[in-house]
Amino acid sequence: MGRAVVKPGDEDVAAALEMLTGANRPIYVVGPGAWDVRAQIISHAEKQGSPDKPTFKGKGVIADSHPNAAGVLGRSGTPIASWFMNEADLIISLGTSFSNHTGIERSKPIIQVDYERMQLGKFHPVALPVWSELGAFCDAIAPHAKRHPDAPDQIAEVAERWQIWRAEKSARMAEQADKGIHSFAVFDALSRIAPADAIIAVDVGNNTYSFGRYFETKGQRVLMSGYLGSIGFGFPAAMGAWAATRDHDVFKGRKVISISGDGGFGQYPMELTTAVKHNMDITHVLLHNGELGKISKEQRAGEWPVWETGLHNPSFAAFAKICGAHGQKVVNSADIEDALTKALAVDGPALVEIMADPELV
Repeated sequence: MGRAVVKPGDEDVAAALEMLTGANRPIYVVGPGAWDVRAQIISHAEKQGSPDKPTFKGKGVIADSHPNAAGVLGRSGTPIASWFMNEADLIISLGTSFSNHTGIERSKPIIQVDYERMQLGKFHPVALPVWSELGAFCDAIAPHAKRHPDAPDQIAEVAERWQIWRAEKSARMAEQADKGIHSFAVFDALSRIAPADAIIAVDVGNNTYSFGRYFETKGQRVLMSGYLGSIGFGFPAAMGAWAATRDHDVFKGRKVISISGDGGFGQYPMELTTAVKHNMDITHVLLHNGELGKISKEQRAGEWPVWETGLHNPSFAAFAKICGAHGQKVVNSADIEDALTKALAVDGPALVEIMADPELV
């Protein structure tokens, strides 16, 4: 027996349509709760000519290559998403939790749709709270929603903003000196070669922020611990994803990738032996900067001395080999893509240790 579908009330549908029709610059903000109905949401955004941007937890819900995609919103996000948030005159929030990390602007008119009724207006009032499953809401408004006749071409603006951001990202490579590799170089290469159907588990720290702003998804499924406090999450989460999808009809056979810093991987390094024992097909990308970089950054931001964040590490590539996995160390940005390509081709656990600059995130 299937469960009942929560559909929006007629008055809520009418109010949402009135707000949409009256908005010149509506935007969609989608969280991880939108994953199963992403096709409906993207279709609706296309008809409205509206930018569609995920929260960090929703990264991958819409591929960054899609014309409507405006990149991740929030502290781990892109200036593209921030720009459209500032310019918007209506926010349609679908399956998001309104965390401070995301930064949904509460002064804007907001339509919040959620199946969990207690989430509606939980952190601050919204103009229109709608208790509904996301797919049912989209189905209800799609036949009647119309673009404002004076609405600007936001999709052309999306393309223009991506062009500006990609040029800025590339220009940041000039910051790289002799202290290690720039995070942009890592995630620029991974963006190009990671399989479009991969499952990617990210850890906690500067590596995670860099992944959010620099990695351009093709629609990969991204796993994270939530509000970025559970250091050491990345590799164990990848192991769980590998085990959970072994016999899954949709995810079976997909490549699993995990990302961490040296601090995160150092929490549970011996799990690599378990991955070797069971021949888990996981590629781990490890940004090794010799410190708990995010903590150092927070200490500096608070005008405190940097205290007890330095780490004493082994060669993680050598450690991987000792455990029986593939291991390779990268010290030059020009070698990243080749190293990642080789690791992804391994049928089993592989680790790429990239010597990174803790300041270039």
